[in-house]
Amino acid sequence: MFGISLAIFLVINSTILYRWTLSWNGVLSAVHLSEAQLMKNYHQLISYLSFPWITKLKMTNFTSSAAGLQHFSDVKKLFMLNDVVLLVSGILVFFFVRELVRTKTLWRVIRQMQVSLLVPVFVAVMMSISFDQFFIGFHEVLFRNDDWMFDPQKDPIITALPETFFLECFVLFFVLIEIYYLIFLWLGKKQLKNAH
Repeated sequence: MFGISLAIFLVINSTILYRWTLSWNGVLSAVHLSEAQLMKNYHQLISYLSFPWITKLKMTNFTSSAAGLQHFSDVKKLFMLNDVVLLVSGILVFFFVRELVRTKTLWRVIRQMQVSLLVPVFVAVMMSISFDQFFIGFHEVLFRNDDWMFDPQKDPIITALPETFFLECFVLFFVLIEIYYLIFLWLGKKQLKNAH
């Protein structure tokens, strides 16, 4: 849970990924805004989603429908939940790993990490077969309504958030998860090697 929530947190806050998307996906010409203007709106959106004390979404250049605002409110709740999971699981992982290091039993995580490494690969393969279907299924699992199906006329922000951007977010998420597992696998094998 810590690895997953940490990866989600890092993806959410990697604004450099969105800036890269602007350079390669023709978003600027589609929304008729400068990169600086679009990044300002993107930061306003991410700030609303990430900080509990920001209770109202307000973007300088984009209006939102009631359904759009409801969807972003639902996303905000999920982001807040992820932050809680990250904090709690982070504390637990700290004490758990500290105990494994103290007792020199970090090698016990090797098998779990080897198995865990396969899961993101399997999901990534499924995603690569049909990202559209994966994306729809992802939203149907997380949301109980259809508010995520934005109409560009009512919620023009969706034009600034192309599907390729979400694909890149998922790819980064899986890469970060794999790195997390590989680090623990490496540490476990290193301890096992030193013990012999």
